[in-house]
Amino acid sequence: MSETVFDPGLQPERTLLAWRRTCLAFGVANVVALRFTVEAAGVAAAFVALAGTGLAAIAYVAAAVGYRRAHASLHRDETLDRDARPMAAATAAALVFGLATAGYVAFGAMRALGG
Repeated sequence: MSETVFDPGLQPERTLLAWRRTCLAFGVANVVALRFTVEAAGVAAAFVALAGTGLAAIAYVAAAVGYRRAHASLHRDETLDRDARPMAAATAAALVFGLATAGYVAFGAMRALGG
């Protein structure tokens, strides 16, 4: 019986699946936001939604690359080789979505006040 500190293959795979769900949720949220904001914000809404969806896609790909790297390093020398690129891209996608939402709320408030 080996004294390894990792579950051979399953922990990185669970992490990858969690990242995929998160990135898909960010991408879908940006597309849904586009559906509701395109009439009010026009091209700006499309640009912001495209940027957020693109960042979510980048995070999705970076998570897959990170999984392959972690899986290989765990099996090669039992060390975890990961970086923060998926987290940075997912955070950027969430920030784009949050800023777009704040802008939409502020724009709606200005329109409601007649300005």
